[in-house]
Amino acid sequence: MTTRHVPNQAAEAPEETIGATVKTVIDTLFARIESKEYEVDERLPSERTLAAELGVARNTVREALDVLETRRVIRRRAGSGSFVTYQSEVGRNSAPSTLASNTSPLQHLVVRGVLEPEIVRLAIINMTPRQIEMLGETLSQMEQIRTDANAFARQEEQLYRQIAHGTGNPLLAACYELTIDACRQNFRSALLRRYLTPKRISDYQQRYNTLFNAIAARDIEAAVEFIKLHLIEEQKLLLQEA
Repeated sequence: MTTRHVPNQAAEAPEETIGATVKTVIDTLFARIESKEYEVDERLPSERTLAAELGVARNTVREALDVLETRRVIRRRAGSGSFVTYQSEVGRNSAPSTLASNTSPLQHLVVRGVLEPEIVRLAIINMTPRQIEMLGETLSQMEQIRTDANAFARQEEQLYRQIAHGTGNPLLAACYELTIDACRQNFRSALLRRYLTPKRISDYQQRYNTLFNAIAARDIEAAVEFIKLHLIEEQKLLLQEA
């Protein structure tokens, strides 16, 4: 297995001086930047938000951001925050992930069926009260959307991403990032306008409220059952569109 490296574009601290938790935060943030979750010139979430989402201390996030700035992946502006400066060759060529673009809708659902029940189970065990609170904030933002399918899809991705990071397992969270990338490339993105109608958006808002309540109550059985039933509905939709 090869180790993923953030590009060494400038002198940086020796790897042995960077703690394991800081390395995990660096790798997670860089993966998001490389996948274009955070676009070039986009401001990153605040240190406090990242710390809560990733389940680490703010000084850990700050140290990770210092390293990313040294490596010219981000630029920090006093009083404004941290902004993405790194752009990969893939980003410059606007080419999608090869693996994601070659994943069929059925393959995508199979992987979700494997990952999501376990992700939800581990998240309920490991999420901090603050992470659950932030999940509720994302749900609240999602509930404000009525007709904008693209905005709803972005909030939906964020909801699942927060649950994945809530597992406390960075490798599992990174695997799920690839699932999100595949989702952007497959039928769900192509059919967004037709698929996410105002009525279906409203239905999904109610569903995710049910999921959130189960997570907040630490009810593993109810949350996992919800995810399984939700995936069955997604499969039915796929078969209708096939």
